[in-house]
Amino acid sequence: MNNIENLASMVAFARVVETLSFTEAARSLQLSKSSVSREIAQLEIRLGAQLLKRTTRSIEVTELGQSYYQYCHRILNEVKSAERFIRNFHEEPIGNLQLVAPVTFGCQCIVPVLNNFIASNIHVNVDLDLTDRPVNMAEDPYDIAIVIGRDAPDHPLVKPLMDITWGLYATAEYMRQYPAIEKPEDLPRYDYILFRGPAHTISLPFRKDKHKLDIEVRSRFRANNSVALMSSALAGSGIAYLPDYMTQESLTSGKLIRLLPGWRMDTYRAWMLLKAENHLSPRVRRFASDLQERLQREVGEEPAR
Repeated sequence: MNNIENLASMVAFARVVETLSFTEAARSLQLSKSSVSREIAQLEIRLGAQLLKRTTRSIEVTELGQSYYQYCHRILNEVKSAERFIRNFHEEPIGNLQLVAPVTFGCQCIVPVLNNFIASNIHVNVDLDLTDRPVNMAEDPYDIAIVIGRDAPDHPLVKPLMDITWGLYATAEYMRQYPAIEKPEDLPRYDYILFRGPAHTISLPFRKDKHKLDIEVRSRFRANNSVALMSSALAGSGIAYLPDYMTQESLTSGKLIRLLPGWRMDTYRAWMLLKAENHLSPRVRRFASDLQERLQREVGEEPAR
């Protein structure tokens, strides 16, 4: 039996089963009705089995034919997917792109990439939701979701974007009021600006080589937004525990200083969640690639695949 020879007949058979009409199957395949009938008759001869029962008025699929159709159906879907892949590869991005991202990370890291993307892809419209609420890709309408966590999300299609390291920051003026901080154990005497939690104290992790410390500090000002925390730090209100990505400009200008830079603290990771489809649209694929390349270039990582 020639398997290659069977492929065209299997496609024809699948279309007849789906339409229960030789005429409709022939039209959808852009073949003559007699060609479709001949393909299926030859397929039955090669298989040595009857797949269809034909009368002048109807077509009935045999029990064996129903089972065989499941294989043909999968092959037909693979053919369609292959064609769609090639078509999408050559298509210009077009249509609506819907994204969701955490508020601060979205403003600082996603929007700059979106600005370049919009300028380069004039046929794409973008809707960006900035929110810190949990995202459900199965129910929400987004094409792409950006989430931050220690571990990879439980989702079929996830791509890493960048590590998000944290550190302690304050103004030089604030630090001049107190003795210099030389080691983590010096920290508890200061005022801290922290993310709002159930308690006014928090244990800060410190790692250097094989040394591991957890230092408990107390906050006088708490908020649920890191922009507010950095604003308070810039005003000289205390030491803020912040993601490093949002402090770079203030560090460069000298408005903030990093405390204990030789110690590593918390590390999270930004992840990109994509709809679990067989093939992504050109606009989604293009932006996902742009975002991954831009963020990993900025932090000096090799783009992940």
